[in-house]
Amino acid sequence: MKYVPKPNAFSIPVRVYYEDTDAGGVVYYANYLKFFERCRSEWMRFAGHDQSQLASDAGIGFVARKVSCEYLKPARLDDQLTVGLEVEKLTRVRVIFRQHVRCADQELVTGTVEIACVNMATMKPAPIPEFLHCKLEALK
Repeated sequence: MKYVPKPNAFSIPVRVYYEDTDAGGVVYYANYLKFFERCRSEWMRFAGHDQSQLASDAGIGFVARKVSCEYLKPARLDDQLTVGLEVEKLTRVRVIFRQHVRCADQELVTGTVEIACVNMATMKPAPIPEFLHCKLEALK
């Protein structure tokens, strides 16, 4: 079955470098979480905000709360990957992303990442500011 992204899906290209691989010459499993993070950061920039600006201006940040991954096929040195996301659920405090890594038409890794908005001073849950929540809702 061919993957059909949602209309507001977002993706970035990622090249696999030597530093991303393990002794077996394939991408080390934990590095997929880094690829997921890069995609979410670029998505936030696409929405008009970056993490450092949100921390300094609004006093908030986003932290990973829960991650689940399924590793289907390995990526290898020099592969050109597509790392993508879709917003699965958005609440006042959390965003749940469905994320994936693909090489050409092959799905390599799928996952769900739940992030929570926190007050950077206290590291306690905080509501996503209305200005940002509206933008995120529009990207759902």
